Amino acid sequence: MGKKLEFPQEFLWGGATAATQIEGAYDVDGKSLSIMEMIPFVELEDRKDLSKTRNLTMQSFLDSIENKKGLHYPKRFGNDFYHRYKEDIRLFKEAGLKIFRMSIAWTRIFPNGDEKEPNQKGLEFYRNVFEECKKQGLEVMVTMNHFDTPFPIIQNYNGWKNREVIDMYLKYAKVIIDEFNQYVKYWLPFNEINLGVLFSAIATGEEDASKSFVEKLAATYQELHHQFIAQAKVVEYSKKYEHIKIGCMVADTTTYPLDCNPINVLENQQKEQMKKFFYYDVMIKGEYPSYSKRFFKEIGVNLEMASGDLEILKNNPVEFITFSYYMSSTISKEMGELTEGNLMRLGKNPFLKATDWGWQIDPLGLRYTLNQLWDRYQVPLFISENGIGVLEKLNANNTVEDDYRIDYLGQHFEQMSEAIKDGVDLFGYTMWTPIDVVSAGSNEFSKRYGMIFVDYDDYHNGTGDRYLKKSYHWFKNFMETKEI
Repeated sequence: MGKKLEFPQEFLWGGATAATQIEGAYDVDGKSLSIMEMIPFVELEDRKDLSKTRNLTMQSFLDSIENKKGLHYPKRFGNDFYHRYKEDIRLFKEAGLKIFRMSIAWTRIFPNGDEKEPNQKGLEFYRNVFEECKKQGLEVMVTMNHFDTPFPIIQNYNGWKNREVIDMYLKYAKVIIDEFNQYVKYWLPFNEINLGVLFSAIATGEEDASKSFVEKLAATYQELHHQFIAQAKVVEYSKKYEHIKIGCMVADTTTYPLDCNPINVLENQQKEQMKKFFYYDVMIKGEYPSYSKRFFKEIGVNLEMASGDLEILKNNPVEFITFSYYMSSTISKEMGELTEGNLMRLGKNPFLKATDWGWQIDPLGLRYTLNQLWDRYQVPLFISENGIGVLEKLNANNTVEDDYRIDYLGQHFEQMSEAIKDGVDLFGYTMWTPIDVVSAGSNEFSKRYGMIFVDYDDYHNGTGDRYLKKSYHWFKNFMETKEI
């Protein structure tokens, strides 16, 4: 008999995906390309070094459209959810999931961004998906923009640097809220909004190599301001529907000082402020915090704001926090050995083990993070991504004996239960991910997160058929017993 964990009866257990990583059908029913679908697969000599996957320029994006070199673009194919969604949603439900976090592809609804009317074929697809979720008794959480701004917006309007994109985004957001609010209670305007600054080539399209570091930083913070305003306007619009809630989504970069040297403790505090709390502070408290003003002043960033921007932010905070949590890292004034993280490089922690991709496994850090966020913001919390990516192959029994995933999930579930006992208002969890997908950062299919194995390799050779891993059956049992 295992250890029984305590969770509220109404706790929302689920799984998370993203349109660009699962759907495929990149050229079907009027869809345009997003930047994520314009990144070619690159063989990695060292999985802890993703630098080869980040050599992105406007020319490389343009070249990908005709693809004269015959490169493979994994996110154009995903795991074929577009054609197999009924099967996948049924498997999610049978595993015991209560909620499915997914994204709507902006590229399917307004392919160019500036159309007057939405693409009905795109709306029809998502209506069918939501109807299937409803049929299976799955609640839905939708991310409106999961790193997939339509490329025509980048090409023709210079992306989020152009304030006009706020209105394009708001038009898109209003359409999907109006169309699908009867299916979807929980909405997230942007996925991991902080990665627009940390890795802007993917999230926002910034790629001008001729600019200085400060110029690039200023440009990405300007884009971020436009996203903050867009999100606040979504919150404002959503008030016409009393039953829906708008939250935020941040890639949580949980860090510790490398040691107790006060220099490193202060360095960690300052890094936490601008790489983590800054985003929550703007979206929850509705204002730019004082430490950010000093930071901007000292590096020479002057944000351009329209009249009324600060009032819009103040009057329209999000109602709940969601965040991704995969790992933690260390911070010191003189950064030592680094390891890969979620689209960034982070300080190594000698007390932690890491995955093949250098992501440091820290279940206790999740409890620490939950308490930290609850103490600071006092709004409901939801873990929208958490999981482990591993190289896996089917065995002779057409399954995967993924005890390491079972251990990973069980240890994190235990710390979630402890945080709830601590008094944290945690109301749900969606693992990344219930089914194998194309990795956002490394662009690999072989980096497998799912409890459901999908028969594709990195070049999409295979049948695409679904097979249940050992963790699937373990999770199904956990949903029934709450024992790890």
